[in-house]
Amino acid sequence: MRDNHSHKHTQYSTYINRHTLGHTKPSKPNSTSQLKSRAMAMRTLLFSLALLCISLVHCLNPKCETSDQGSTLQVFHVYSPCSPFRPSKPLSWEESILQMQTEDQTRLQFLSSLVARRSVVPIASGRQIIQSPTYIVRAKIGTPPQTLLMAMDTSNDAAWVPCTGCVGCSSTLFASARSTTYKPVGCGAPQCKQVPNPTCGGSACSFNLTYGSSSIAADLSQDTVTLATDPIPGYTFGCIQKTTGNSMPPQGLLGLGRGSLSLLSQTQNLYQSTFSYCLPSFKSLNFSGSLRLGPVAQPKRIKYTPLLRNPRRSSLYYVNLQAIRVGRTIVNIPPSALAFNPTTGSGTIFDSGTVFTRLVAPAYIAMRDEFRRRVKVPTVTSLGGFDTCYNVPIVAPTITFIFAGMNVTLPPDNILIHSTAGSTTCLAMAAAPDNVNSVLNVIANMQQQNHRLLFDVPNSRLGVARELCT
Repeated sequence: MRDNHSHKHTQYSTYINRHTLGHTKPSKPNSTSQLKSRAMAMRTLLFSLALLCISLVHCLNPKCETSDQGSTLQVFHVYSPCSPFRPSKPLSWEESILQMQTEDQTRLQFLSSLVARRSVVPIASGRQIIQSPTYIVRAKIGTPPQTLLMAMDTSNDAAWVPCTGCVGCSSTLFASARSTTYKPVGCGAPQCKQVPNPTCGGSACSFNLTYGSSSIAADLSQDTVTLATDPIPGYTFGCIQKTTGNSMPPQGLLGLGRGSLSLLSQTQNLYQSTFSYCLPSFKSLNFSGSLRLGPVAQPKRIKYTPLLRNPRRSSLYYVNLQAIRVGRTIVNIPPSALAFNPTTGSGTIFDSGTVFTRLVAPAYIAMRDEFRRRVKVPTVTSLGGFDTCYNVPIVAPTITFIFAGMNVTLPPDNILIHSTAGSTTCLAMAAAPDNVNSVLNVIANMQQQNHRLLFDVPNSRLGVARELCT
């Protein structure tokens, strides 16, 4: 199909041919007027080339400049052409898989630490866990608005952004001095009691955090945050001033958990603690999904499962996973592997920041063994953390997660990951790592892709429906 860009391309090509190949016999520039004429022609040619480049960029990435509408934000994969955080050089398939597995390992360590201790949600806790957050949205902060990219994270509460003057930050910075609505949060404010290790050098609330090889210093701040076309005045977030170590992701974080500093808590009147998202497939980097805020325009035909509350980790979205079916067979999993226990933190959560679903060892082994039995290919290989890979074409059985009140049957695209050449296929799930407190089953974003997930907190339920998220 021929569009305006191809038409422009043809015009520019004709122009370039006319002026570079020459339809007229070239003459010597023997006068000042001829020199000026040639110079002007060259400037016009360069300007045309610049326009051509711009038009081609927009042709290749038509959604990058599309404005968010209403209360719906576009969701981009971190490796999409619209993201400045994509790798500077393309990774091989094996490299990208191993990198995502490494980042998942750190993520799972974070989630396990959450369920093992009391619920105090630090602002910027996301920085240690999502070294390359998988899905990002655009937000505008301040007056006049400054656009920043933020990772969406259902297992964190607070928002944070790197700010002007930050030592060690590498991304676009929020210039608080340029915003007429920015203000620091005072030491006496209740929000100052909701961050760890608050300090008060003056009257403003600051805090410091240390995680392994990284540490941050941040100011607790408030400003107008605009999501899509919704301005949210006086939104509380962390304004990062200093970071050390290499665990810090370059962009900000938008916490979608259920805690006191989360988006849901700070916008209860606007969004009524309701949101949904649809994540595009890894294979569709040129497409965007959506984050839809509030109860308006949410799907009506959708199956729900109750949300469970863990008082020790109230932010996480726990659900009751009752069984797993491979093909038509419900696999034999010890009840303790799926049981919800607020004291130990065991159970099942949906998480937007983990890439590949991890199950506690007894549950994963039972599912994996039935999967292998049905595939009926004797030679099984491994790749990194994936222990069920094949070097020949396979016909995979369906995998169904059976929740209370809702079954989710995953199609092959949500179960298998293929090499670029198609020579290797792996079951894209794994057992929880040995070196973490392995009590948590995590339904991760690859298994969520091309589904609409609806978080209805007032009615304490989570809905899932198939949807092409492009």
